[in-house]
Amino acid sequence: MSEIDRSHLSILPLSERQHKMSVEDIYSLDATIPIYENKWLPLIAERIIQAHKNANQVIWMMGAHVMRRGNSRYIIDLMERGVITHIATNGACAIHDFEMAYIGATLEDVEIYIKDGKFGNWEETGRYINKAINRGYNEQIGFGESIGKLIENEENNITFPYADVSIFAAAYRLGIPITVHKGIGFDITDQHPSADYAAIGWTSGKDFLKFAESISKLENGVFLNLGSAVMGPEVYLKSLSIARNIAAQDGKEIRHFTTANFDLIDFDDFQEEGKPTDSHYYHRPKKTILIRTVKDGGESYHISGDFSVTVPNLYNLITTSM
Repeated sequence: MSEIDRSHLSILPLSERQHKMSVEDIYSLDATIPIYENKWLPLIAERIIQAHKNANQVIWMMGAHVMRRGNSRYIIDLMERGVITHIATNGACAIHDFEMAYIGATLEDVEIYIKDGKFGNWEETGRYINKAINRGYNEQIGFGESIGKLIENEENNITFPYADVSIFAAAYRLGIPITVHKGIGFDITDQHPSADYAAIGWTSGKDFLKFAESISKLENGVFLNLGSAVMGPEVYLKSLSIARNIAAQDGKEIRHFTTANFDLIDFDDFQEEGKPTDSHYYHRPKKTILIRTVKDGGESYHISGDFSVTVPNLYNLITTSM
């Protein structure tokens, strides 16, 4: 059966692309933030601080929208303080982080560029990210570590003038696991002729095992899922099953931990699964993160709101109470 030939693609330089976000849209640590009140947010901050003081896991899993709402410096600062112990992302996070570090801007306008197939077909993003992944594959390291190493070390004589806002570079510099959990065809870098799907699959598979290792240490810790309706809950669920399976063979448990789900969606009752006829019954973050995996000793919370408001307020609650 025939397949499309990516060598026929017209690939354009990033300098020709319009961007909807720049480095100026990223919060500074002392920025004035919108007021947000939620009775559960202080409790989540308290659990995070407690986990940090007891040297337990604080795992931060997120979709790209969390970064796109200007939160990179908050996340980096929490890593530098030793609060966040693992960052888990999707492929879009790696792309936005790379572009922001490289040119100080990101976020193309899909509606404009999809009309004639320009969407996603950008040279530097596709070539440099895939080159980092291929090198990571050869060095037997994961996807996330490969991107962090590229930016932090300015590999291949590529300069990153805005590396200070790179979450991936910070994680690599600090020795904090940063993992990318992706599927082929999810991201614009998969379009580029340099994309090696074997390398992408291997490095992302490596990251899955790294993530499962962190989940295996989740007892008395905190797992946060921010803005990921599919990747976050599914990768977390499978990782927790692996971890519990191995722990059970040693007579151990992974049951006493806190989960929190941050999303724009609101629930009337986030701790009741409901019926198959209910619209939220099939919402994976609710079913998996807030209910099923914490039934035997854990606790869960749901925070509804824009990430440009909820994340800065969570950051302030943590840092002012430490």
